[in-house]
Amino acid sequence: MAFVRRKGNSFYLVHNVRLGGKVRQLHLARLGDKARITEQVVREVSKKHPFVELNWRALREQANQKINLADSNSPEVQKLVSTLRSLHLELADLFPPVVQISESPAVAKELLMQLRLLQTTIQVKLGEFDLRSRGRFGNASQQSGGARRRS
Repeated sequence: MAFVRRKGNSFYLVHNVRLGGKVRQLHLARLGDKARITEQVVREVSKKHPFVELNWRALREQANQKINLADSNSPEVQKLVSTLRSLHLELADLFPPVVQISESPAVAKELLMQLRLLQTTIQVKLGEFDLRSRGRFGNASQQSGGARRRS
């Protein structure tokens, strides 16, 4: 049986195997500071451990449940809020003339593409949050929407 395990500040994908009557943990992959199972992790684990059958869908669902947004004091929520604040400040300091003056058009193009991707991701996540939070957080999303329109 495979599962995601946290050890210290890192997450690992591990699998229990029985050898000689004893259960041993086989470390399949280090997932890092976030329990994220990417396609690259799937490929690497499948290549390194071809005889271990895993239910990737269930493992991804387990990994995605690691962040409990209801607990504002959890380290995961604190880190997420901190990362969002840092990203906001970095983007606020980015001026379009800097992008246009860039020596490399490829760098400017990549930056603009990543910003558009980020914008789309944020819109999708806000939509998901609005659908899931109706009734739970009252009119919090409406208030944030109102604040956004005034800016």
